[in-house]
Amino acid sequence: MAITVNEPAVTAAGPARPLRVRRVRLPRSPKVLIGFGLLIAFLILAIVGPSLAPYDPSADLALSGTPHPPSAAHWLGTTQTQQDVLAQMLVGGRSTILVAFLAGIVATVISVVVGVAAGYLGGLADDLLSMLANIFLVMPTLPLLIVIFGFLPSSSNDLLTGAIIALTGWAWGARVLRAQTLSLRNRDYVESARLTGESTARIIGWEIVPNLLPIIASSFLFTVLYGVGTYTAIAYLGLVNIDPHWSWGGMLFWAQSVNAQVSGYWWWYIPPGLAVALLGTSLALLNFGIDEFINPRLRAAGLTRRRARRAGLPTRSALGVTPVMRRPVTSDQAGTR
Repeated sequence: MAITVNEPAVTAAGPARPLRVRRVRLPRSPKVLIGFGLLIAFLILAIVGPSLAPYDPSADLALSGTPHPPSAAHWLGTTQTQQDVLAQMLVGGRSTILVAFLAGIVATVISVVVGVAAGYLGGLADDLLSMLANIFLVMPTLPLLIVIFGFLPSSSNDLLTGAIIALTGWAWGARVLRAQTLSLRNRDYVESARLTGESTARIIGWEIVPNLLPIIASSFLFTVLYGVGTYTAIAYLGLVNIDPHWSWGGMLFWAQSVNAQVSGYWWWYIPPGLAVALLGTSLALLNFGIDEFINPRLRAAGLTRRRARRAGLPTRSALGVTPVMRRPVTSDQAGTR
């Protein structure tokens, strides 16, 4: 007896569609572009600035005298000993930026180790590490730095200065990372990795830390900003060697020592103060951009005006306010509420 089998009809396969490659879309927000451009400009200044200095910033061309205003020979004027202010600006930028970024790197590493370990391990380890972070949080930073630098030799070392500033600025990032780690430690992918026998170090390094990268980047930028302000403050107070080791805070120290702000020598203190302010602004704008790039509810901030108009979003927002994109509620979703 013959059995017939119905064979499925073979349909002609259409042309294979090329795989769509997902491209990383960088934020188009003006805040991000301005902050990134300013930061790149300052990094280039730190690298090539000393080689572009027209004069030796420590050369005393006169024993005493009156500071000269900006001129063709000295674009940013001179000090009372006829030292070129522009040369001090170009040379001092490297020390300020180097100390700030070194403090940011060291403090971020400490905050990741302490915060993630405290949040994942829990128990006694969490209590001890959290207590350590709380101690550094409530400790007054500036008086502590004054005491520490009072016992150090007068010779200035950027690496040592950055490390000391980092030791006073890691606790805030550690507290934030601990809180986020507590919300990740019980996720399904972490539990599956734990059940398969993965070690604690591998779970932390491969399962938890990659999901904390936006917060780590934000903590790094915040700590660099903290390093800029702190190093400028301790140099302004004369706690580090400021001549011939120039920095923008050291320029402010010498300006206030001769009452430049009272005497009207604006070219002596406004350029370094403006440089510190612009560097801090660039870091703050980039910090805002991280939220816009990572947080889906803030993606509207990176849209162009045409796309924002098509999405029904305001093309202009109030200063300091980030627009939030909300998905439209469908009829099915409305019925389930």
